This record gives sequence, structure tokens and C-alpha cells, in this order.
Amino acid sequence: MSDNQQTITEGQWREAKLIWDYHQMKHDLTPVNVAIGLGSHDLGVAAHAAELYRSGLFPTLVFTGGNSPTTARVFPRGEAVHFREHAIELGVPAEAILLEPNASNTGQNITFSREILAAAGIYPATVLLVSKPYMERRSFATARKLWPDVEILCTSEPLEFDDYLKSIGDEQLVLDMLVGDLQRVIEYPKLGFAIEQEVPEDVYAAYESLIRAGFTSRLIAS
Repeated sequence: MSDNQQTITEGQWREAKLIWDYHQMKHDLTPVNVAIGLGSHDLGVAAHAAELYRSGLFPTLVFTGGNSPTTARVFPRGEAVHFREHAIELGVPAEAILLEPNASNTGQNITFSREILAAAGIYPATVLLVSKPYMERRSFATARKLWPDVEILCTSEPLEFDDYLKSIGDEQLVLDMLVGDLQRVIEYPKLGFAIEQEVPEDVYAAYESLIRAGFTSRLIAS
């Protein structure tokens, strides 16, 4: 943790863990027509997608994502490009991967991936979204809004909260993103971007508490 980052208290850890657990959909995985790896700062998405491909869960994998302020330095050629390269290194055949290098938000991830698949003559009935752990619920709600005729399953790298924090190496950033993603789960249905998701009272209280504590760098104006 750098000198300009605030100390995270034990209570804030518990609140963050509540939100972390809420964000994960805990879907039972079954074979699907297509998987879509959602671009982000987390290369674990590509590794988990590659592992699931090798297990025979799907025949076609889309990686989607351009760049964001969070990822431009780490993935200078774009999230999807780097994710594809990593998956190929891990044994996924290049011909099994479709590349969508332009999306800059989750709605575009879904819409542009759907267009890439259609251009390849693929019209799936079942889709698996592979994301970072705390993005599962938001990606599910977004996909259900934008692609309602498809069955959507979600998954992420199976890491415990503490292990994920260590893998990213920036505790405050992760807490900021947990809060920011939950805000989007709450606010985006009002804007027509996603279906509504029920937020339990204890999760909402944890969210408000972390906002008061200053974990706000990923909030959007609402």
C-alpha cells in the first residue's frame, strides 16, 4: 500500500467481503455455445477462460475490450489483444478465439461481442461470461438487458477475497472498484443499461459505509 492510501480497518474488510460475496453469482457451470472474456486490468480472466476452454466447456471464446485509464499502461495494445495472447500461451488454439478490440464499457462488451459472433455465423443460445470476480453480477445484469433471448451464466477465477487482493496488489483500488461496481448494479437499471438486481440490506449498508469512508474513486455521477 502506498503512502497516500488510507489504512483499511477490520470493519471495512468485513464490509468489503460482504460486497465481494454479493457480486459473485455462484452459477453452476454447464457446457455453453460460447464464452466471452470481458476485458479489464485482471489477466486472471484470460487464464480462467483458457482453463475452462481446455475442460471442454465451450468451443468458441470471444475476448472483448479496448482500453481504459486503468488498463492502458498495463495492456498498451488493448485488453482483448493481450487476453487473447495469454490464452494462446495457455493452450487455447488461435482459431477458437474471436477478437473484439473496441469495447470501452460492459454494454459495448456485450453488444460488440454479439456482432462479432454474428459476423462469424454464430448465434448462441447459451453464453458464459468470464469476468473479474466482482464484475459477475453487473455483467449478468447488463447481458440480460441487452441479450434477453440468451441464457447467461457467469464465472470468474475462483479466488478468496484475501487472495484476490494479494494478486492485484492494490487494496484500496480493489475496495474502490467493489463500491463502484455495486453503484452501477444499483443505478444502471434506472438508466436502461441493465436489469434490476435485489441488494440485501446488509450489503447496501456496507456500501454506504465504505462510501462515507472515502472509497469513492470509481463512483460515477448519479
